[in-house]
Amino acid sequence: PAWLRRLCGQLLSERLLRPNGVQAVVRGIMEGTGAGGTGAEAAAVDWRKCDAVAKILAACPQQCLSLEDYYKLVCPQILDLLHIQDKLTARQFQRVATTTLLTMAKGHPQLAEKYLLQPMLAPLLRCSDA
Repeated sequence: PAWLRRLCGQLLSERLLRPNGVQAVVRGIMEGTGAGGTGAEAAAVDWRKCDAVAKILAACPQQCLSLEDYYKLVCPQILDLLHIQDKLTARQFQRVATTTLLTMAKGHPQLAEKYLLQPMLAPLLRCSDA
């Protein structure tokens, strides 16, 4: 029903905007991925889930005042997904982060550059300036 979809969307959006909310949402959705099935079958399910999560993260919720505010809150959390230490979890989180980055860069290139690409490339730029 529409009311349930709206309520779930609102709860999901509220969680994403909290500290470590992106990681909590990704963990919740990705939990159990990779278990069962053949290697190729499990990998395909894994990729589909990663793509679905990336689409969720790249979409600005209605509760946000502006797209830029959403990017300010969520993009640092997306970059944090690249630093997960557990190897199995890291692989999934990196897939989600890179797919989200690509989706955001296609949809809103200026904001993605400002909040994702510039922070990610800052160490490289500092080295090249020296």
